Amino acid sequence: MSTDLTKAPQCRDILAYLQKGNSITHIDALNLFGCARLSARIWDLRHSGYQIVKEMITNDNGKRYAAYRLKEDDRCTE
Repeated sequence: MSTDLTKAPQCRDILAYLQKGNSITHIDALNLFGCARLSARIWDLRHSGYQIVKEMITNDNGKRYAAYRLKEDDRCTE
């Protein structure tokens, strides 16, 4: 199933952010775009054909969280 990104503003905004070479965590998504379900939006983007990589990060307190980024091929060059 393909997501129509024109009807999904959070997907569109997150994609634009990733295409600039940024990575995003759930806290970033909540603060920047009001998105409380980043993993669901990542699922939508992946099923629309975007190659998104997940990196697990461990903070100083030993807590782990995911950071997502686009593979090089899907990034904007501008």
